[in-house]
Amino acid sequence: MIACIPVTHEGFVGPGWGRADRVAVANVTGNAIDAWQEFDVNWGLLHDSGPEGGHHARIARFLKEHEVEAVIADHMGPPMEHMLGKMGIKVCLGAAGLASEALLGALNGPRS
Repeated sequence: MIACIPVTHEGFVGPGWGRADRVAVANVTGNAIDAWQEFDVNWGLLHDSGPEGGHHARIARFLKEHEVEAVIADHMGPPMEHMLGKMGIKVCLGAAGLASEALLGALNGPRS
């Protein structure tokens, strides 16, 4: 499964989803992360620029380009959650702590 999570430069879950400045895209097989790539997306800076709907379109394009199947985040607004649902993307909210552990926990349950 390919999953995406907002991250800080220190490796923790970033605050929010739609205004994330940096995200990681991970390829997950079972209980292991096979690949992890981080991207500076600057969605916080770009949030209010451009026409209405442009922000959601920007995020949707990124997710499609990276074939993302799940988004893990601390929180997101209902319109964003609705859009991701319409795209068939699984949404897991309430993530906190180290991003890699939060991602695996959301997809596979808590690790011991």
